[in-house]
Amino acid sequence: MPQDLPTNTTPPDAGPKRSPNAALWLGCLIALFAFLSYIPIFAKYPSTRDMPWANFLLFALALVFLLVGLRRAFGQSNLYRGKIAGPILTTISVAALVFFCVSIFSLGKHLPPSTQAPKVGQKAPDFALADTSGATVTLASLLSTPITASQPTKGVVLIFYRGYW
Repeated sequence: MPQDLPTNTTPPDAGPKRSPNAALWLGCLIALFAFLSYIPIFAKYPSTRDMPWANFLLFALALVFLLVGLRRAFGQSNLYRGKIAGPILTTISVAALVFFCVSIFSLGKHLPPSTQAPKVGQKAPDFALADTSGATVTLASLLSTPITASQPTKGVVLIFYRGYW
């Protein structure tokens, strides 16, 4: 009679099956999202365009996930995978952070100068804009002299902000 084959096909010394290390992959995905989302999402709004704090928060969250994943992969218990993928994904994520910082802080300083902007102390050209109530206000109306001598003279402070849009 043929002998029954054992149903357990794993070798006896293989130990417990290792789980996938999702923290590494999630950290890398968040870092890539933080890198790629600046121009289409966060550059539209002045609060995140001037200082990309939302992107830096996403990079910090990504680094936390990557550190947790690396700790799991190289920890005492060999229950998680990621000894090969962990350093690769961490290197890609840190490279994305470095390139983001270089492009925002260093390359942004080398934008060409605006040749048509008024210089400091130069008279501003007349313009018309809508105020908060929707009424049209011109620069000439803001600089008009007061009707009576008891009213103070009017002044206007113009701030020209050059953005990247």
